[in-house]
Amino acid sequence: MKRLLSYLKPHPFITVMAPLFKMLEATFELFVPLVVAQMIDVGIAGNDVPYLWKMGALLILLGIVGFSFSLTAQYFAAKSAVSAGMTMRSDLFAHIGTFSYQEIDTIGTSTLINRMTNDVNQVQNGINMFLRLFLRSPFVVLGAMVMAFTVDVHAALPFAVTIPVLLVVVFTILLVSMPLYKKVQRQLDRVLLLTRENLLGIRVVRAFARQEEEKERFSQETCGLYKKQLFVGKISALLNPLTYVIINLGIIAVLYFGGRQVDAGDLTQGQVIALINYMSQILTELVKLANLIILLSRALASLARVGAIFDVEPSISDEGEAPLLSPAKEGQPAVSFENVGFTYAGAREETLHGISFSAMPGETIGIIGGTGSGKSTLASLIPRFYDCTSGTIRLFGQDVQSLKPSSIRKRVSIVPQKATVFSGSLRKNMQWGKRDATDEEIYRALDTAQAREFVDSKREGLDLVIQQGGSNLSGGQKQRLTIARALVGQPDILILDDSASALDFATDARLRKAIRENTGNMTVFIISQRVSAIQSADHILVMDDGRPAGYGTHQELLSSNHVYQEICASQSAGKEASANA
Repeated sequence: MKRLLSYLKPHPFITVMAPLFKMLEATFELFVPLVVAQMIDVGIAGNDVPYLWKMGALLILLGIVGFSFSLTAQYFAAKSAVSAGMTMRSDLFAHIGTFSYQEIDTIGTSTLINRMTNDVNQVQNGINMFLRLFLRSPFVVLGAMVMAFTVDVHAALPFAVTIPVLLVVVFTILLVSMPLYKKVQRQLDRVLLLTRENLLGIRVVRAFARQEEEKERFSQETCGLYKKQLFVGKISALLNPLTYVIINLGIIAVLYFGGRQVDAGDLTQGQVIALINYMSQILTELVKLANLIILLSRALASLARVGAIFDVEPSISDEGEAPLLSPAKEGQPAVSFENVGFTYAGAREETLHGISFSAMPGETIGIIGGTGSGKSTLASLIPRFYDCTSGTIRLFGQDVQSLKPSSIRKRVSIVPQKATVFSGSLRKNMQWGKRDATDEEIYRALDTAQAREFVDSKREGLDLVIQQGGSNLSGGQKQRLTIARALVGQPDILILDDSASALDFATDARLRKAIRENTGNMTVFIISQRVSAIQSADHILVMDDGRPAGYGTHQELLSSNHVYQEICASQSAGKEASANA
């Protein structure tokens, strides 16, 4: 709640004026039954037509003034809610941007998207309705009760019984429904996760003809959401009929006791009508209040979910840490691993264990191993996407855990396994690697990445429009563009994480040759399952089940390391089989 108030503080005027104008509107509304009572007791009873016209004009005036106050209140409430929602969404996006891979893996992408869209919208809607109704409705209820007692104390006694009963009903349903709305939001997370997986993997689903199974899975999850929403909706739906029953019983009581007093001459007909009008106002406002409380219960559940994301502290912070400096002395390794181990959050066993090696500036290091051997995990530790759980990683002699991640990533570029490009022009995509990159620098990087030829064939140059997800490019084209994007910034350390898997052998060979010739003093890590991709590296690290199984040149490992020999033999056998076929 404190966090929510902090988003309302920047706009104190509009936040205060919204409920204030609503209360002014309610004040005028409370005078309407008294005017109607006077019209009945004086105008109609005395057949005084001018008095009726005068009172009718007063009613119209009260309506116009109240309507203008209502519009003003709704304008201020909407402006305050939208401003708070916009700021909250921006802050949440910025906070998510500080998360390391560990937090994103733990929370889940679909959950983060849901919190930033649906949940923030629920909070925004809750703020809007709260400012409009939460003070107005109780004010009208209490005001109507006070005004009823000013009309006649004895005839207004049913009000003293009706209102407490209504409050008990409303808050009981509130306490029951709030936990249920939290369950609904959690189920919505599951539906969003399944939707996202299917949309991203639609080609895989169709390739394996699993449409019917996925439809069934989606149907089960949405059916679960439907049942939860239906259950909580039924409980919330009890509010309206219960409040109507209680209020109508109150009206019956007013008519009964008021009618007896009219017969006795202690009460006028206009006063009875005024009491019924006040009871009707209470009914209307309590129905509004009941619906508002349901809305607020959902908004509070969403606020708690958004707050839970804000409360997550990033495991890797960029504050108060030292920047990455240039090499301090000759012969200092660019990257060194010293008995490094790593365990994913929630995992029982280490993914990496006992990794030790050094890479000098200008060297090319090949990393090879079977699927699941920890190659990509090792690559993620260098730019500090994760922090190692044991041992030390040093960049140019500095402990990576003492360095600002932002300063590391200015000097270290990584090309991940999955080639990701963004919608927009090719130039804008390339400038992710260097914000002020010139066209000449971009073309140089495209040449090195063997992407210049297909870019020129598109005849649009750097203004080539890339569609969402790079859908107008092939897999190999996207991989070459992501390599070029990494090269634009001329990093000190370049990590290619199996980023040429979609390239043919000839293009892959030209790419590796161009990188070797054009990267100068850059330290290059090539992670691949192809022996041909890493055999010319200065040193090769062989990984086996998260442990180092060998380190040396291609010839050294080929003559002495059985794991590397098996990898080479399996790929040679595959080539021979292809040739014989």
